[in-house]
Amino acid sequence: MATPTLGERIAEIRKTYSISREDLSERSGVSADLIAKIEDDGHIPDLAPLIKISRGLGVRLGTLLDDHEQLGPVICRAGDAASASRFKTGLPEGAVAGGHHGMSFNALAADKTGRHMEPFIVTIQADAKQEKSAHEGEEFIYVMEGNLSLEYGMDKETLKTGDSVYYDSIVPHRVFSADNNPVKILAVIYTPV
Repeated sequence: MATPTLGERIAEIRKTYSISREDLSERSGVSADLIAKIEDDGHIPDLAPLIKISRGLGVRLGTLLDDHEQLGPVICRAGDAASASRFKTGLPEGAVAGGHHGMSFNALAADKTGRHMEPFIVTIQADAKQEKSAHEGEEFIYVMEGNLSLEYGMDKETLKTGDSVYYDSIVPHRVFSADNNPVKILAVIYTPV
């Protein structure tokens, strides 16, 4: 049996809990049109709408992204994160999701049951397009390679390899390449229960 897509998981959870698209839109603050686009067209939105949808459904973000879950510790060996690609966001207009564009999120603990943190290795291509987003929770970013621009509220910072930042996600924020070169970061997203 094929692994369900993100849209199929959302639709399945909605149906399990008898939640219409309109109800989910109201609960999450995400438009019913975007929910339909995710479910019907396989569209992958930015992270903020996914977090809002998971909260609207009453499930962890990982529930929408996971293939299967483990109760004990989950080890991600060197090189395994690259094969654990969960989704791509920030694709420039006309780009295909399978290409080297946008931001790719590779999960580090996808199989961990009951987690509240979502650790990812994120590769941000120079052409990634992302609007500022805000959502519940906190984020920690460690720059592994390259130069990262962070817009947080009205502030703008450049982080270089080895720099890190920890912030409240409720403040509008976005990250992108500071110098038109790819950037690789470790991003840990925490969303409260």
